[in-house]
Amino acid sequence: MLFGINPVLESLKAGRRDFFAVYIAKKKISQRLDRILTLTEAKKIPVEWVEPLRLKSLTGTDHHQGIGARTSRFPLSEISDIIDSIRPGDTNHLLLLIDNVMDPHNLGALVRTALCVGVDGIIIPKDRSVSPTPVVSKASAGALEHIRLVSVTNMVNTMEALKEKGWWIAGMEKASDKSIFLTDLTGHMAIVIGGEEKGIRPLVKKHCDFLMSIPQAGPVTSLNASVAGAVAMYEAFRQRHLMAS
Repeated sequence: MLFGINPVLESLKAGRRDFFAVYIAKKKISQRLDRILTLTEAKKIPVEWVEPLRLKSLTGTDHHQGIGARTSRFPLSEISDIIDSIRPGDTNHLLLLIDNVMDPHNLGALVRTALCVGVDGIIIPKDRSVSPTPVVSKASAGALEHIRLVSVTNMVNTMEALKEKGWWIAGMEKASDKSIFLTDLTGHMAIVIGGEEKGIRPLVKKHCDFLMSIPQAGPVTSLNASVAGAVAMYEAFRQRHLMAS
């Protein structure tokens, strides 16, 4: 059950889920709801106007923004979907590997940034990771509905398979003396972000080609996963933008 204006709107625009019904709170009117109603009419999706308490019951939250939608599950991609879509000769693509992140709001924020910088796809482990739930879609402001997300059984095997295809694997590690701002992040690059408390798991860290850190000047010892990931992705984006200009 998706909830929130952006997740429902972006999912309708993306066209990747099946929609079975849309529920809107009575007396809830806005321009963005009008856009949703235009899309539901075009796609012949049933719309039901319900009391706010009924919508809270359907969505399981007070943060539904007056709308919910009963849909199919989030469509996961395969790693081959991403790799095979890269044209021969293209050598400057970016992946995000998220290891051990359990907070749906952190995952949502990472997804939102990844979409903004044009990341080709995100890879998460099936275990030790939050799944792409409606809460993640809401936290991503609907960006989840457009991103290619892969869930893998074994992150290390996936990393090794990427290396065989010419990808470099860079892990974020606050103890590393290699500054992200002095590291070449161009080419086929996969950046690994660790979890909220323990960071990247030791075995995953061991299989990174190199580790890098974000320089800091304050008394706080570390950034949270979504902020660290945003800095890393935008540094990679900056370097690629300079190459293209």
